[in-house]
Amino acid sequence: MQASAKRRYYQNQAPRRLSATSAAHHSEFLRTGRIDRTAPTWDRETKRYLSFEEVAERTNRKLVRAGETTHERLNAFHEAIRFPKVIFSRAFEEIPHLGYCHVTTASTRFAQRGPVHWSFYIANFSSDISESYPFFENIRSGNVRMYFAVAYEKAAGDTLRIDRSMRKDGLLFRTANPREAMKNLLLLGAPSQSLRTMIKKL
Repeated sequence: MQASAKRRYYQNQAPRRLSATSAAHHSEFLRTGRIDRTAPTWDRETKRYLSFEEVAERTNRKLVRAGETTHERLNAFHEAIRFPKVIFSRAFEEIPHLGYCHVTTASTRFAQRGPVHWSFYIANFSSDISESYPFFENIRSGNVRMYFAVAYEKAAGDTLRIDRSMRKDGLLFRTANPREAMKNLLLLGAPSQSLRTMIKKL
């Protein structure tokens, strides 16, 4: 990634149409009977540079909207599957056009072990999961989203850490496909085997 000092953000303004009924054009038409076709009818594109705070605000707004939409779809699937709404987002300080949104947190019982606590996130980039919070490394930007659920456990005090007892990176799933993410989440939230069987057929 580029250093923050070299990164600048700007907003493209839509081209603005110039008035075609100005006094000069009107007088010219009355005098000669001709319309000047060479005069520009569109203003040049203008740029307004954005602060990092403005970019972060826009990033967070988009991520929260995606999180809320996803949460609504999850809880609309079946009355037996309900996820709590725990939505918050974070944009990276040095690269505020990138960020992630926490959508929900829950517990799932897996065979031959106790409940596994996990959280589900949406990120507007792809990356590997690192050892420490916010647990992203090798961030790869582009027109891509990353949907993932990560297991966690309580650490010293009130802090949390990634639970690596199931998998080394603590991931329950990670995908760039929103449909696949929904299916995995519904499987994690399904309270019965019959419901899980139905979801697997989707």
